[in-house]
Amino acid sequence: MSSNSSVVVNNEKAQVSIRSVEKDSMASESNIEPSSSGKDSVDLKNNATLEKPTELPKLSSRATEKKADMSSFPSSNTSESNSVDSGCDLYNGKWFYDPQGPSYTNNTCPIITQMQNCQGNGRPDKEYENWRWKPSKCDLPRFDAKKFLELMRGKTLAFIGDSVARNQMESMLCLLWQASIYTLKLPVSWLNPLLHIEQFLGFEILEQWYVREWIVEVPQNRGNKRMQRWHFVSTSVMIVRLWSSWLVRETTEKIDFAPEGVTKLHLDAPDDKLMEFIPNFDVIVISSGHWFAKQSVYVLNNEIVGGQLWWPNGSPPMKVNNVDAFGISVGTILSSILTHPNYTGLTIVRSFSPDHYEGGAWNTGGSCTGKEKPLAIGELVENGFTNIMHEKQVSGFEHAVKKATSKSKLRLMDITEVFSYRHDGHPGPYRNSDPNKITKRGPDGKPPPQDCLHWCMPGPIDTWNELVLEIIRREFEGNRNSSS
Repeated sequence: MSSNSSVVVNNEKAQVSIRSVEKDSMASESNIEPSSSGKDSVDLKNNATLEKPTELPKLSSRATEKKADMSSFPSSNTSESNSVDSGCDLYNGKWFYDPQGPSYTNNTCPIITQMQNCQGNGRPDKEYENWRWKPSKCDLPRFDAKKFLELMRGKTLAFIGDSVARNQMESMLCLLWQASIYTLKLPVSWLNPLLHIEQFLGFEILEQWYVREWIVEVPQNRGNKRMQRWHFVSTSVMIVRLWSSWLVRETTEKIDFAPEGVTKLHLDAPDDKLMEFIPNFDVIVISSGHWFAKQSVYVLNNEIVGGQLWWPNGSPPMKVNNVDAFGISVGTILSSILTHPNYTGLTIVRSFSPDHYEGGAWNTGGSCTGKEKPLAIGELVENGFTNIMHEKQVSGFEHAVKKATSKSKLRLMDITEVFSYRHDGHPGPYRNSDPNKITKRGPDGKPPPQDCLHWCMPGPIDTWNELVLEIIRREFEGNRNSSS
């Protein structure tokens, strides 16, 4: 599907945006196999000051974001859902210290990617695991695995995007891994061979005769590097991770003056390998953005219009930079999903995940070493690249809303501003289990190699899935109420 969005870059502000992309580049992707290690109890000493909530100020961009989140869609079944949503803005609130700690540990979840296993990699502090998000006008409950599996019974949820999307998918699995189910154990003398055990379920009078054994359901894993599937048999819920770096069509063949081998992004066409699976999903959590800092060539209507870290001398002036290319890609993929004739599910757009490289980019000395708690009011340093990427994403979201069909459901999960305060939640130098790794600055002040893009598990990223559950609850329970 073609996008009518074509951005011409010919001003100084746009040129500054291009330079900022090179400065705030991304950490390298990782597909290292999971690992787990020991975890100590949380030290709550001297936390009196940490228990004070960290409340976020309202930024000028919030008006636009809220408008996008609360957009009405031409659907006959959304009125009740919108009335449910209207009571509380989930993205305006505060971080508070919760001594109860996380819902899981790196010991109780076996699928954490090594790079995100911060405790297993030797990170000495743990306070970053205890901060929780509280919307100003309502509560955001802890993730309830049983509630999620019941709401999603017989359905499939797919996380689509890059390694940060994979990070969120693994967080969801870790949270769901804590859901217990029970089996029944009865004395043989009480079992009638002609009577199925299922007939005993639900009869309280029999509780004196059987024992409930609570066990943790282990999902069945199917799939490969490109697409992973985890099946929870008890509720027939499927969690899917589908890799799509840019969300639009990617090719390497020669086009005009761009030689073979260089990645070409057709900004007006969705990722073909992604679209074939869309009808199989009931809920999609889609996200992207960080790969637009990598080398690529931008194509619109089969014409080269721009590039990132690639533009030969003597070439025509660029019309589209990487930030604008991101905005166009968002509009393209969301419009394609929302107009798909066989997709009637709920699409949740997770907004741009901020990185926290200070003093440089991921490959030029950027660092988040030593960050142990959320930023306080007044400490936040605006990241121009994060802000403009968020702005372009919201613009692409609004562009897609205008094309939504009567079967479409679209929601913006706007975490960008909220998580700008969580510079403490990244692995930093604790990216692997090497006991001899460098974790502190050298005598010359140079920081060690580190990851300030992905998120520790457990950690702040688990809040994303609490938000996902709340959005699903509002949508599904709202629709039930409207049909009753």
